[in-house]
Amino acid sequence: MSSISMKSVSKKYSSGDSNQEVLKNVSLEINQAEFTVISGPSGSGKSTLLNLIGALDNPDSGEIKIDGIEINSLNDKEKAKLRNEKIGFIFQSFHLIPVLTACENVAWPLYLKGVSRKERMQKARELLSLIGLSSHMNKPPSQLSGGQKQRVAIARALICEPSIILADEPTANLDRSTGLEIMSLLTKLNNENRVTFIFSTHDDMVTSYAKRQLFLENGNLMEKSTESNKFKEACNA
Repeated sequence: MSSISMKSVSKKYSSGDSNQEVLKNVSLEINQAEFTVISGPSGSGKSTLLNLIGALDNPDSGEIKIDGIEINSLNDKEKAKLRNEKIGFIFQSFHLIPVLTACENVAWPLYLKGVSRKERMQKARELLSLIGLSSHMNKPPSQLSGGQKQRVAIARALICEPSIILADEPTANLDRSTGLEIMSLLTKLNNENRVTFIFSTHDDMVTSYAKRQLFLENGNLMEKSTESNKFKEACNA
């Protein structure tokens, strides 16, 4: 079963008198538990593609389904519910709430769902222990390193047990050693929990972890064999 299905999706942005077509008639199927990396030059539309999959933006045309649900037809409240139940987000800038502790940041999505404080904090503590931050639970983001902040962001993305994780340049603000640690952690979570991961990145190190590699340029999405360096136009209708 496909976790994500896109059919003939196009998206353009207007700037003054000109229109930039970021995605051109893109079709794509991503199955459950795939570990997919999308690379491409700056401005090629990688973040736009993730935003469309994450129901944060709407396509100009085409169809997008998440776990069989056509998201184009959902209203804002329904999209928010879908995101909270099925999709976790990891951003390069972490987006942690500065006045909350690490544990409270991780628990925040469950607060939005109305889960009791006792239950959500217990689950947050379990996740932080899982990713090696048990001694940092009560620290605010200002007292955490970049790698620790990203681990908190990962735990927050996982706390609602989503079937899909979208990661937009998750290692961009990390040194190489920390980036390797983060990618090893995400690979382990993918293998053990069968969560579908989709990354956008410029980082060849991140790409090296991919089970599946996609390349986006000039609005066209191409698939790269993980066994060769040849690209094939495989995703466009």
